[in-house]
Amino acid sequence: MIPHVSARPLDIDTFVSLCKRRGFMFQSSEIYGGLSGVWDFGPLGAEMKRNYKDAWWRAVIQERDDMVGLDSAILMHPRVWEASGHVENFTDPLVDCLKCRQRFRADQLEDRICPQPPCPNQFTEARNFNLMFETTIGPVQESGNKVYLRPETAQGIFVNFEHVRSSMRRKLPFGIGQCGKSFRNEITIGKSFFRVREFEQMEVEYFVKPGTDEEWHRRWIEDRLAWYRSIGIRSENLRVRAHEADELSHYSKGTSDIEYRFPDGWFTKVWGEIEGIANRTDYDLRRHSEYSGKSLTYFDEETNEHYFPYVIEPSAGVDRGVLVALIDAYDEEPDKDGVRVVLRLHPVLAPIKVAVLPLSKKEPLTDIARGIRRDLSRHWMVQYDDTQAIGRRYRRQDEIGTPFCVTVDFETVNDHAVTVRDRDTMEQIRVPIADLVPAIEQLLAEKAAACAG
Repeated sequence: MIPHVSARPLDIDTFVSLCKRRGFMFQSSEIYGGLSGVWDFGPLGAEMKRNYKDAWWRAVIQERDDMVGLDSAILMHPRVWEASGHVENFTDPLVDCLKCRQRFRADQLEDRICPQPPCPNQFTEARNFNLMFETTIGPVQESGNKVYLRPETAQGIFVNFEHVRSSMRRKLPFGIGQCGKSFRNEITIGKSFFRVREFEQMEVEYFVKPGTDEEWHRRWIEDRLAWYRSIGIRSENLRVRAHEADELSHYSKGTSDIEYRFPDGWFTKVWGEIEGIANRTDYDLRRHSEYSGKSLTYFDEETNEHYFPYVIEPSAGVDRGVLVALIDAYDEEPDKDGVRVVLRLHPVLAPIKVAVLPLSKKEPLTDIARGIRRDLSRHWMVQYDDTQAIGRRYRRQDEIGTPFCVTVDFETVNDHAVTVRDRDTMEQIRVPIADLVPAIEQLLAEKAAACAG
């Protein structure tokens, strides 16, 4: 495991500033004052987000022979959400302060105290507010045309269960996974980016024979925890917490969260959920069978019986996961009279894998450097930078998590070799240009192993 040396805790303002300054993340519509609870991923953030989703897809779907993928639509028949229980149960209890008129979640008000002093702490009665966004289909806004922006991707899997099972010729146990946008009309957003209204989810619905569900639940918890470690999240910042009975969703027999330990002072609670693994029993297939009139049972050839499969659901937020990876990778170390900021990202997640830095803006160095950039970009995302002193350019790459920098210097013209610098150790080696691609491939593999511990 690559060591972190920073002794100073990361504060949220420093982190948000880094994300904005280096092009990881911006507040949506900021030039108009921003839109609360909605964020845009910048050039580096978009690249890292794609890497994060690809890593999940590879581990959860591509490398398993019991999984297939799906990409279901955001808009679905409104009866889907009646069957799933979202119309009835997907609510938060809300109260209004009678003085400041602000609205709060009743379950998050400590001792019924308004967070806007000097309000007298007088509130309306709590009432349920549904978190689904509503819209209409067609040109006329009538109640019969009402649909919802999906609050989760899971239901798109359940309604396609029989299509996938039959077309892919699947037998239990097997799973369907997908990654896609979801929307929740959150009322209490809180600090920054942790709770948002538009986000991406990575979800699996894993269908099993009733009676084997608890064992599969345990196995998925272990697999998902191991995955976070494999992409470089430090073990000491991860834990599994089982839900208490009064926390369980209406469909859940048992749920465990994988939680991350956020820096002190960021949120009300230090530990926050990054993925939930739920045992949804046969609730969803049974309900959709009842509401649609279509049989969603499974015929077990071994026992010669029909039954509704039980479902294990690992569900994670992409946006939150990317942010956790950035937070966990953040490091500082002394650098002469200042501080060197380093994102010690796992190479799989790093938005830029290699930076090409010519020591001079003049030919022939720039010509050689651009040729190297062209060759390397066939394999990885590469950034070309010829602005300012080489030391400042190294620091910029350290701050965005680039694993390796390739420097084209004046010796390159004669020896046809370049200097490769390591982000974490700052060690440099000389590599012939002709051997650069396999050399970097090997270095990236070694760093990935070190990051995963």
